[in-house]
Amino acid sequence: MRFDPPLEEGRLLRRYKRFLADIETAGGELLTIHCANTGSMLNCMHDGAKVWFSRSNDPKRKLPGTWEIGETPHGRLAMLNTGRANALVEEALRAGLITELNGFTSLKREVPYGQERSRIDFRLDYPTGAAFVEVKSVTLGFEGIRVAAFPDARTERGSKHLRELAALAREGIRAVQLYCVNLSDIDAVRPAVEIDPAYAAALHEALSAGVEVLAYGAAISAQEVRLIKRLEVLL
Repeated sequence: MRFDPPLEEGRLLRRYKRFLADIETAGGELLTIHCANTGSMLNCMHDGAKVWFSRSNDPKRKLPGTWEIGETPHGRLAMLNTGRANALVEEALRAGLITELNGFTSLKREVPYGQERSRIDFRLDYPTGAAFVEVKSVTLGFEGIRVAAFPDARTERGSKHLRELAALAREGIRAVQLYCVNLSDIDAVRPAVEIDPAYAAALHEALSAGVEVLAYGAAISAQEVRLIKRLEVLL
């Protein structure tokens, strides 16, 4: 996923009201931009850190840009615009980079399913049947260790999605939880049981039901973000 037009660089002044961030551009311009991340962004930001943002010329927008990438306190880069995760995964699926899911004949996004009225991120159809793929964007890292974790805040919605996947798997339908690790220099991912034990328990229950769990890591730069390698899942 290449950024076109290219991202602009700045530094973070503060994030507040969840969806707002004040930054200073490299040219000294002070801007308030959109933070498209619903999580806590734990370990993802610090005042004065480098940020990269996309600028919009749409006159209907209230804010002039969107925070895309940030430098973490541990020196990593994180793609913080979670709205891009599904597009990144779709690009990798269509390019055949997620080898475990190769061979599909059609791809559909945001398909309604399940008893709890969910929408699956991807439904992939194969000659042998369908696969339902739920994507989670991972940005929580820690100092001195190349293991990321999910979630960075309690997520009932995430637990619900795992229950829905588990129900599919029990019916013999292929169900996949895919962690899109949008954090540089990571080799593995694990459930953040210290943050949301209920989610960790739901993940283990989903595994027992037959849900597949995959993780892929991204290469991140101000020019592009792309999935490049499979990561280990520590359970």
